[in-house]
Amino acid sequence: MSSHTPLLRPLTDRARQAMQRDERPITHLPYRVGRERRVVLIAGEYQSAERRSSDESPTNDLYLLDMGEKLNVSREHFTIEQDKSGGYILIDRGSACGTIVDDEPVGGHDNGGEAPLRDGSTIRVGTSTSPYLFEFVIPEPS
Repeated sequence: MSSHTPLLRPLTDRARQAMQRDERPITHLPYRVGRERRVVLIAGEYQSAERRSSDESPTNDLYLLDMGEKLNVSREHFTIEQDKSGGYILIDRGSACGTIVDDEPVGGHDNGGEAPLRDGSTIRVGTSTSPYLFEFVIPEPS
């Protein structure tokens, strides 16, 4: 991976709630993103209630909380990887609703697919009406 760590930044309130923070560094590749399987409402906020056994390997590095009636985020939705030239790509992991990168659909209907990621690329997880919108950020080296 390059000398500067890329980030995922939520661009909507629902994306921020799903991520449960203001940004997430992508510390290793491939970086896997998907839906948290179990959520509960506690004191007016959705929180993870996932119970994984300690010997079970996680299927994602980032679990998003999808609180919608119609789910947009698949359990294993997409990965971020580095291509042969050192750039970044998003690979849809066969999600049901697909992913939209810079307004271009990727995957959906369990088909998979991939798209390049650049600094400032937008990633909409799910359909075009999904509230889960993120920005891919490659910080300038310090």
